[in-house]
Amino acid sequence: MTSTPKDVGSGVPAQSRGSWSSFLKSIASFNGDLSSLTAPPFILSSTSLVEYSAYWAEHPALFVAPAREPNPEKRALLVLKWFLSTLHQQYCTRSEKLGSEKKPLNPFLGELYIGKWEDDGDVGETKLFSEQVSHHPPVTAYAIENEKHGVHLQGYNAQKASFSSTINVKQIGHALLTLTPPATAENPSPERESYLITLPSLHIESLIYGTPFVELNRSTHIVSSTGYIAKIDYSGKGWLSGKKNTFSAFLYHESEGEKKPLYTADGQWSDTFVIKEAWGKKREIEKHSVKASKTTPLAIAALEDQDIYESRRAWRDVAEAIERGDMDTTTIAKSKIENAQRELRRVEREDGREWERRFFKCVDLATGDQEAFVKLANKIGLTDSNGNGIESDKTNGVWRFVPDAAKDAKPPYHQENGRGLGLVVEGAEGAEDAGEEA
Repeated sequence: MTSTPKDVGSGVPAQSRGSWSSFLKSIASFNGDLSSLTAPPFILSSTSLVEYSAYWAEHPALFVAPAREPNPEKRALLVLKWFLSTLHQQYCTRSEKLGSEKKPLNPFLGELYIGKWEDDGDVGETKLFSEQVSHHPPVTAYAIENEKHGVHLQGYNAQKASFSSTINVKQIGHALLTLTPPATAENPSPERESYLITLPSLHIESLIYGTPFVELNRSTHIVSSTGYIAKIDYSGKGWLSGKKNTFSAFLYHESEGEKKPLYTADGQWSDTFVIKEAWGKKREIEKHSVKASKTTPLAIAALEDQDIYESRRAWRDVAEAIERGDMDTTTIAKSKIENAQRELRRVEREDGREWERRFFKCVDLATGDQEAFVKLANKIGLTDSNGNGIESDKTNGVWRFVPDAAKDAKPPYHQENGRGLGLVVEGAEGAEDAGEEA
């Protein structure tokens, strides 16, 4: 992060350079959770972190493609391709749209983001359920389902940020993709498959210039119940060579080991990557442009039809104030929700009860229904055979989706009335009325 004095803060609005300089000094000396720091107004996002779960499936056709492939080796490759295609959406699109990475709103406990991707073709409907299941530490859980093709993704993640010349973020948690392969003459009743996906670490580049963007680092894995394992190594532009957002991946079967890969994938996860066979003449299979891939927008209910705990409705006043650049109103509106949440936690402690999650539950890895996950995690050293090492203490547990809770779900989603949002109401009808003013 070498720079000359005139470069520092060159991407920051002139009127904000003083606050940006103070912010950089504060994070350099800060010891704790960086998410609790107040960022300068121009770097604030009007979007809550709970919405980021949608980035997993903005290409629904790629999401369901593995379930249509009868060959297990090619199926594992399609899962790898789908995962790689999500990285641009998850870590690049905000910088491209807004000019730089923005600090998202910290979700409150119980915050929801619910929607669906609709496709008139063969893909069908894909549903999203995203919920903030913990506030200290902050943890978002999500589930994405396409019933037509029998493809389900669920996961959860927390982010632990630290500062060492830049902001470094360790993502804690994982995702689980499950699907049923198509029946064939040789296998008329295929078993359901699972794919465990680990999450990349990241750091923020160009912070000193005031134009931050995300760069991924280290490695992640996709390990399947069919024995196929993918490893993805991330690197960025070095001092002398290389390109930003670079990765190198290979897919192998555990019986052969990673020194005998079946396929490789290389390129930039933010732009274009090439998939090749890893044997013989290393034939190119596909060149995939993530930027050229059309995304399908997530359809959500109109604001007036949303539950008061759904993200867009709950944060409406805050988001509108941020977009107007009205920081006084932003602070007042944010504080209203934050103070209400603190008060609700106090009441729950006095009553000896805990906030009830709507679509997810905390599970015990020692139980039989988590045995398949533990086996997959053990293959890549994420846990031992007893499920230890998953860092559940940093995510308030291991979170799993409850399908029955989502079946035919409609507002109101939480039994608690509007007190958690600073709305003085009594009963569901009053909560809806107050929500119009939230």
